[in-house]
Amino acid sequence: MKTEMVYHHKFATMAEAKLTVFEYIESFYNRKRRHSALGYRTPCLYENLLYRKAMAA
Repeated sequence: MKTEMVYHHKFATMAEAKLTVFEYIESFYNRKRRHSALGYRTPCLYENLLYRKAMAA
């Protein structure tokens, strides 16, 4: 995340930094970026699969 987003920005305030990081995580990192530890699924997709499995049990 630092390489992809943080190092490319200069933030005027801590509040701006927090908001930018939050938006990055919620809009890209968790929704679109696939993770090898999750079987190359996005965290959102993986969470949905776990939820469906739990509800089916």
